[in-house]
Amino acid sequence: MSVLLLRLAGPLQAWGSTSRFTQRHTEIAPTKSGVIGLLAAARGQRRTDPLTELLGLDFGVRIDQPGQILRDFQVARTLDGRDSMPLTNRYYLSDAVFLAAIGGDSELLDGLHEAVRRPQFPLYLGRRSCPPVAPVTLGVRPGTVAEVLGDVPWQASKRLRERGPSTVGLEALLDAPPGAEATETFQDEPISFDPAHRQYGWRAVVRTRVLAPNPDGRPPVAAGVPGGPALADHDPLTWL
Repeated sequence: MSVLLLRLAGPLQAWGSTSRFTQRHTEIAPTKSGVIGLLAAARGQRRTDPLTELLGLDFGVRIDQPGQILRDFQVARTLDGRDSMPLTNRYYLSDAVFLAAIGGDSELLDGLHEAVRRPQFPLYLGRRSCPPVAPVTLGVRPGTVAEVLGDVPWQASKRLRERGPSTVGLEALLDAPPGAEATETFQDEPISFDPAHRQYGWRAVVRTRVLAPNPDGRPPVAAGVPGGPALADHDPLTWL
């Protein structure tokens, strides 16, 4: 298996899987349907086009910089200005960075990599008001989604990387393998983006943690040195 890596970063992101009517929520990490939609847009697919080639892809996402939840609201009026539309609350992730991994056939992923580099339609991080910053694709690598997410260096801002250790533990959400016990489920498996008949299946997710290297991080401090880990034979509770 090969894995396509996408660095999803921008001032705002919004990845909703349960948004309805006047409440437009966001998940804490990119959804599979949102990332598949981004790839379809890069290829120039219309919403009514079938997603056949993209439906069997494996998916995982690593939360490199969780950001903060931001709430905004919007008001609108009809074209003639006579009637007001309902107030809409919209939630976003501000200053977040994610590493998305898409696993599948290497030939298909190579084509998706080139499409993201030269997209036919503009790319957005969930909503049209959320463009990405910096190059989105990090290329295609061999391995499984879980393996690659543990190999790629931490993608947070440089300020956070320089303050962090040389190895960091990061939360990741992965497609649950067949037969594995899922941590949670989302109605996030895209079937069709046709506005007249959108369809999403249920997706089983495993929430885990992966260790990622941080080349810009501080080297480990020796045991017993101020600021470093305690000596192995020191137990402050022995007097109890």
